[in-house]
Amino acid sequence: MSVPEFTVLYENHVKSVAAGDMKAALADMVQENIPAVFDGVRVPRGRVLEYEIKDIRTEGDLRVGEVVYVTADDGTIGLRSTWELRGDAWKAAALANFAVPGVTGNE
Repeated sequence: MSVPEFTVLYENHVKSVAAGDMKAALADMVQENIPAVFDGVRVPRGRVLEYEIKDIRTEGDLRVGEVVYVTADDGTIGLRSTWELRGDAWKAAALANFAVPGVTGNE
């Protein structure tokens, strides 16, 4: 999948998270990695006020997306997802937080 094609998939995933559609968001993930993929990772759990996609890139055979969510209850969250090809579909296989410049306590 080209980066432009992955961009569409990733943007739709982020929109699902921001809208609180966890069924759609979880469907985009490697099912056997749930719930372990969330261990130690801050993710939006409530209302998302706004979001900004910071980066979408290729790393070898993987695709990586980075987004900053601003939430009503959990503050600002920098979230990186690493996607891998599973059969004929790209799925989020790993999550990690990243520090958002200018925001304290989000490392």
